[in-house]
Amino acid sequence: MFSKLIRFILFNFNSMRKLIALFLVISILNCSGKKETSELNGKWIPVMQEIGGMQLPESAFTDQYLLIEDDQYTVQSENLDKGTVIIDGNRIDIHGQDGPNAGKTFKAIYKLEKEKLIICYNLNGDSYPEKFSTEGQAMFFMATFKKAD
Repeated sequence: MFSKLIRFILFNFNSMRKLIALFLVISILNCSGKKETSELNGKWIPVMQEIGGMQLPESAFTDQYLLIEDDQYTVQSENLDKGTVIIDGNRIDIHGQDGPNAGKTFKAIYKLEKEKLIICYNLNGDSYPEKFSTEGQAMFFMATFKKAD
């Protein structure tokens, strides 16, 4: 559908109109609801974790990492966990495929702030967290990551 629209635009308008139309098409594609994961791609190391309002000691996540490659994720902790992610705005749907979370779905929100990735997960998987806090939410988990060198 978009390729026909682009061909129509390119062959039927003068060069200025072509440029304006192309920007409009790109804007429509960028607003289609699916966020690119390219800014999240890479290896992330946890620097802080909390669950149910309680901060975990650093020793609990010393050897962990999160690897995001487009729509695939890998988490190394006590066990290897793999699956897919679907990002829509600041929301993430996480679908476990291999490891301890195989067959499970979690909902989360994320933000990038000062080169840190902050993800707040609802481990029940029934709704997205409304804010970046686990206070009073026994099944909410939040992690702050820094990009690995």
